[in-house]
Amino acid sequence: MRGVLPEPVKDHFVVVGQGRFPPKQVIGRVTGLDRADFTTHHARRVLSRLGFAAGRRTADLAPVQSSTRGGSPAAMRRRPSAETLEPFIGQWVATSGADVLVAARDPKAVVAWLAAHGRAADSMFRVPGSEFAASGLAPT
Repeated sequence: MRGVLPEPVKDHFVVVGQGRFPPKQVIGRVTGLDRADFTTHHARRVLSRLGFAAGRRTADLAPVQSSTRGGSPAAMRRRPSAETLEPFIGQWVATSGADVLVAARDPKAVVAWLAAHGRAADSMFRVPGSEFAASGLAPT
Protein backbone atom coordinates (compact mmCIF):
# COMPACT_ATOMS: atom_id res chain seq x y z
CA MET A 1 0.00 0.00 0.00
CA ARG A 2 3.07 2.20 -0.10
CA GLY A 3 2.34 5.31 -2.14
CA VAL A 4 -1.44 4.71 -2.11
CA LEU A 5 -3.64 7.35 -0.52
CA PRO A 6 -6.40 5.87 1.62
CA GLU A 7 -10.00 6.28 0.57
CA PRO A 8 -12.40 7.89 3.05
CA VAL A 9 -13.01 5.73 6.12
CA LYS A 10 -16.72 5.25 6.73
CA ASP A 11 -16.84 3.03 9.83
CA HIS A 12 -14.08 0.41 9.90
CA PHE A 13 -10.37 0.82 9.19
CA VAL A 14 -7.07 -1.03 9.34
CA VAL A 15 -3.74 0.60 10.01
CA VAL A 16 -1.18 -0.02 7.27
CA GLY A 17 2.10 1.78 7.81
CA GLN A 18 0.96 5.10 9.22
CA GLY A 19 -2.35 5.32 7.38
CA ARG A 20 -5.90 4.27 8.15
CA PHE A 21 -7.37 2.44 5.18
CA PRO A 22 -10.82 0.96 4.57
CA PRO A 23 -10.34 -2.82 4.84
CA LYS A 24 -11.94 -3.47 1.44
CA GLN A 25 -9.50 -1.08 -0.25
CA VAL A 26 -6.53 -3.00 1.17
CA ILE A 27 -7.81 -6.49 0.31
CA GLY A 28 -8.99 -5.37 -3.13
CA ARG A 29 -5.68 -3.67 -3.93
CA VAL A 30 -3.45 -6.49 -2.65
CA THR A 31 -5.40 -9.43 -4.06
CA GLY A 32 -6.99 -7.92 -7.15
CA LEU A 33 -10.40 -9.24 -6.05
CA ASP A 34 -13.51 -7.26 -6.89
CA ARG A 35 -14.76 -5.52 -3.74
CA ALA A 36 -18.24 -6.92 -4.33
CA ASP A 37 -16.81 -10.41 -3.69
CA PHE A 38 -16.31 -9.85 0.08
CA THR A 39 -17.64 -7.81 2.97
CA THR A 40 -15.91 -5.16 5.05
CA HIS A 41 -16.14 -7.43 8.09
CA HIS A 42 -14.49 -10.30 6.24
CA ALA A 43 -11.68 -8.05 4.98
CA ARG A 44 -11.15 -6.62 8.48
CA ARG A 45 -11.07 -10.10 10.01
CA VAL A 46 -8.49 -11.33 7.48
CA LEU A 47 -6.25 -8.31 8.00
CA SER A 48 -6.54 -8.56 11.80
CA ARG A 49 -5.47 -12.20 11.66
CA LEU A 50 -2.45 -11.11 9.61
CA GLY A 51 -1.45 -8.76 12.43
CA PHE A 52 -2.78 -5.40 11.22
CA ALA A 53 -4.38 -3.18 13.81
CA ALA A 54 -8.05 -2.65 13.10
CA GLY A 55 -10.56 -0.27 14.54
CA ARG A 56 -13.85 1.44 14.16
CA ARG A 57 -14.21 5.16 13.64
CA THR A 58 -15.86 6.83 16.60
CA ALA A 59 -17.34 10.30 16.88
CA ASP A 60 -15.34 12.53 19.19
CA LEU A 61 -18.07 14.58 20.79
CA ALA A 62 -15.87 16.76 23.01
CA PRO A 63 -15.48 20.11 21.27
CA VAL A 64 -12.46 22.35 21.78
CA GLN A 65 -13.08 26.05 22.04
CA SER A 66 -10.94 27.83 19.46
CA SER A 67 -10.70 31.10 21.35
CA THR A 68 -12.35 32.67 24.35
CA ARG A 69 -11.16 36.19 23.51
CA GLY A 70 -13.67 37.90 21.30
CA GLY A 71 -15.36 34.60 20.50
CA SER A 72 -18.69 33.18 21.48
CA PRO A 73 -19.48 29.72 22.84
CA ALA A 74 -21.04 29.01 19.44
CA ALA A 75 -17.57 29.40 17.90
CA MET A 76 -16.44 26.03 19.25
CA ARG A 77 -14.94 23.34 17.02
CA ARG A 78 -13.12 20.06 17.31
CA ARG A 79 -9.53 19.67 16.16
CA PRO A 80 -7.22 16.67 15.82
CA SER A 81 -5.12 15.98 18.91
CA ALA A 82 -1.32 16.03 18.85
CA GLU A 83 -1.43 12.25 19.27
CA THR A 84 -3.63 11.94 16.17
CA LEU A 85 -1.26 14.13 14.12
CA GLU A 86 2.00 12.53 15.32
CA PRO A 87 2.16 9.83 12.59
CA PHE A 88 1.88 12.58 9.95
CA ILE A 89 4.88 14.73 10.98
CA GLY A 90 6.30 16.45 7.92
CA GLN A 91 3.26 15.66 5.77
CA TRP A 92 0.38 17.80 4.53
CA VAL A 93 -2.95 16.86 6.10
CA ALA A 94 -6.57 17.77 5.45
CA THR A 95 -8.78 17.63 8.51
CA SER A 96 -12.49 17.61 9.21
CA GLY A 97 -13.31 18.08 12.86
CA ALA A 98 -11.06 15.78 14.87
CA ASP A 99 -10.46 13.44 11.90
CA VAL A 100 -7.52 13.45 9.50
CA LEU A 101 -9.11 12.88 6.10
CA VAL A 102 -5.91 12.38 4.12
CA ALA A 103 -2.17 12.93 4.45
CA ALA A 104 0.48 13.17 1.75
CA ARG A 105 3.96 14.59 1.20
CA ASP A 106 2.66 16.97 -1.48
CA PRO A 107 -0.18 19.47 -0.92
CA LYS A 108 -1.32 18.94 -4.52
CA ALA A 109 -1.92 15.26 -3.75
CA VAL A 110 -4.10 16.23 -0.77
CA VAL A 111 -6.17 18.64 -2.87
CA ALA A 112 -6.49 16.05 -5.66
CA TRP A 113 -7.67 13.42 -3.16
CA LEU A 114 -10.30 15.79 -1.72
CA ALA A 115 -11.56 16.59 -5.23
CA ALA A 116 -11.58 12.95 -6.34
CA HIS A 117 -13.62 11.89 -3.31
CA GLY A 118 -15.92 14.92 -3.22
CA ARG A 119 -14.81 15.82 0.29
CA ALA A 120 -14.34 19.22 1.92
CA ALA A 121 -11.84 19.87 4.68
CA ASP A 122 -12.08 22.26 7.61
CA SER A 123 -8.36 22.91 7.31
CA MET A 124 -5.24 21.85 5.47
CA PHE A 125 -1.73 22.29 6.83
CA ARG A 126 1.72 20.76 7.08
CA VAL A 127 2.31 19.00 10.39
CA PRO A 128 5.48 20.56 11.83
CA GLY A 129 8.39 18.35 12.78
CA SER A 130 9.61 20.37 15.74
CA GLU A 131 8.59 23.03 18.22
CA PHE A 132 10.71 25.54 16.29
CA ALA A 133 8.93 24.73 13.04
CA ALA A 134 5.56 25.03 14.79
CA SER A 135 6.38 28.44 16.27
CA GLY A 136 8.20 29.81 13.24
CA LEU A 137 11.24 30.67 15.37
CA ALA A 138 14.77 29.88 14.37
CA PRO A 139 16.82 27.79 16.80
CA THR A 140 19.41 29.74 18.78
